[in-house]
Amino acid sequence: MSFFVLYESASGYALLEVMEAEEVGSLLEEVQQAVLDPQRFCRTVKLKGFQPFTTAENALENVNAISEQIVTDDLKNFLEMNLPKVKKSKSASFQLGCIEPGLASAIQDRLGFPCRSDETVKEIIRGIRVHFHRFVKELDGGVGEKAQLGLGHSYSRAKVKMNPARSDNMIIQSICLLDQLDKDLNTFAMRVREWYCWHFPELRELVKDNYMFARCAAYIKDRAAFDEEKLPGLNEIVMDEELAAAILKASRHSMGMDASPVDMSNIVTFCERMVKLAEYRRDLYAYLVDKMGIVAPNLAALIGDTVGARLISKAGSLTSLAKCPASTVQILGAEKALFRALKTKGNTPKYGIIYHSTFIGRAAAKNKGRISRVLANKCAIASRIDSFSDEPSTKYGDELREQVEERLKFYDTGEAPRKNISVMEKVAAEIAREGGEIAEVCTPSSQKKKKKRERKEEDEDAVAAVDDAPSSKKKKKKKKKATA
Repeated sequence: MSFFVLYESASGYALLEVMEAEEVGSLLEEVQQAVLDPQRFCRTVKLKGFQPFTTAENALENVNAISEQIVTDDLKNFLEMNLPKVKKSKSASFQLGCIEPGLASAIQDRLGFPCRSDETVKEIIRGIRVHFHRFVKELDGGVGEKAQLGLGHSYSRAKVKMNPARSDNMIIQSICLLDQLDKDLNTFAMRVREWYCWHFPELRELVKDNYMFARCAAYIKDRAAFDEEKLPGLNEIVMDEELAAAILKASRHSMGMDASPVDMSNIVTFCERMVKLAEYRRDLYAYLVDKMGIVAPNLAALIGDTVGARLISKAGSLTSLAKCPASTVQILGAEKALFRALKTKGNTPKYGIIYHSTFIGRAAAKNKGRISRVLANKCAIASRIDSFSDEPSTKYGDELREQVEERLKFYDTGEAPRKNISVMEKVAAEIAREGGEIAEVCTPSSQKKKKKRERKEEDEDAVAAVDDAPSSKKKKKKKKKATA
């Protein structure tokens, strides 16, 4: 039986025939020794055919198809032209060796050629790769290496290219920027209070909110120039007439030091910058909410926009989060505590990023670990639905949130929550109804119930056929009543 080997190089397809097929197939060690000896290897393997790629685009197209285990038209025509023809009535008198088992299966399914992929084939192809310039003389002198380098750059660039439809990257960047802005705003707010309170210390006790304090400082400026004419503008900032009047009264009897125009100009400029930064932070949060509603609506409906975005950021992408099991989602963000516990053989953490969810804060101390496990399970389900669904919807997320609420009630009152499969069936039926689909929702439980019902009906019919006529009539009547 003849034995051929398919070799996919950067310059084209090559088909080589192994002359000593039986010995090569049985003795793997001899193949490895033959690879090291060029003359012996060239006597063992002979070039049957070579088809170069026409252009760089053609080479990239064929390599991409091979990596995805697809038989292209170029590969199909090349194999049919160089391999012996296979008759339908007889079995093939040859075998084709491929380095990839998936490609071998694809060739065998589409063309009907018997293929194999084992360690012997891999060793032969390793030798072909080393001595390929001896079989195709045109590739000698560095031409083959240049083709490999050019194709490698094109293939890598096509694989690493950013996907414009990947919106979860925008969520990752937004939540990281939001966290950084929160830290910076807290630092700036402390600096604004400390700096301006040297001039107007009474404002610290009257205005507690940092954002409002910065707006008041930027509006009042020098307290000596603040009078009743500016009071309406201050009312619009603090949204309280009594508070505005109290600020005006405190400015007239303040114990703060006077500031020069240059110092006050710097203080006001810094306050205005902080106010603009706080407003930008608010706009960025609105942008994050919109993105979460598009990319991960169910996860946002279940656990909130901020916590859901932090989970996606920690996992690296929505797809990576969907691949994580619930046990990994539960401790995302607590890696240091986990490894420290494993090292010291202590108690492992119960929660990570999901601790910021309101569900864990509402649970009793003894139930925090249990509710975190339930919440991580629901987050894993929601992320998988968001990652693989075509149309975004919050229906699953809302029902999953209600399930977590029911679990909290179960810990307090003992009322049993709904099962997950029943909830999924309900939401799937609602979505099918809204989409105008009349087809029955296929779930594992519904299929099992349907098969069980059909099996029961068949058993009843068999029993009715064996029994006498009167009893069978009664059973038929019962059956009619049951169906009615």
